[in-house]
Amino acid sequence: MDFSLIETMRWTPETGFTRLEQHLRRLSRSADALGFRQPQDAQKHLDDAVEGDTPLRVRLVLSFRGKIEVTVTPFVAPPEDAVWKVRIGATKLKSDDPLYRHKTSRREPYDAARAEFSADEADEVLLTNERGEMCEGTITNLFVEDPDGMLLTPPITSGILPGVLRADLIRERRAKGAVLTPADLQDAMTAGRKIFVGNSLRGLIRAELV
Repeated sequence: MDFSLIETMRWTPETGFTRLEQHLRRLSRSADALGFRQPQDAQKHLDDAVEGDTPLRVRLVLSFRGKIEVTVTPFVAPPEDAVWKVRIGATKLKSDDPLYRHKTSRREPYDAARAEFSADEADEVLLTNERGEMCEGTITNLFVEDPDGMLLTPPITSGILPGVLRADLIRERRAKGAVLTPADLQDAMTAGRKIFVGNSLRGLIRAELV
């Protein structure tokens, strides 16, 4: 697969694209950081790709030379009462690798972590870094409720993709960056505090560490 940048977002006929401006801003920043040609008319490509009366998962792929491809598939959001089973994988992320701070087609560690467990064993697999800090899931960011109800989420320095939903929650002061360990997740569950995983496409989803 050619090295490319990716943005995945939700579109509904009632409200259009979710967090479109934030997705396009991240795409532009990543293009600049990695030396890609800046995307041209990205919103027009997106608008031309969506139609109908059902929600869609919209995937935009930007090539190194600036070519845009958009694909759409029907999307069904997780039920509001969904609780995902999550496990911590053995696969490690390198906290000092800047590539994984951008959403690209290079997904080797995420694919390796996902392959550690079957779909029956885990809905999502969480990765740690070389220091044993929590990073993120294979397709989600991680959030752990503190005693005051604030959502704690691993910081950029732990080696994560700064998700669009994560950025919104931090901007809204519902979340803040904090170094987390597997023990912090266990402690939260023991104390009855909530754990979530989430992304811009799916929103926040309750999680149970198994």
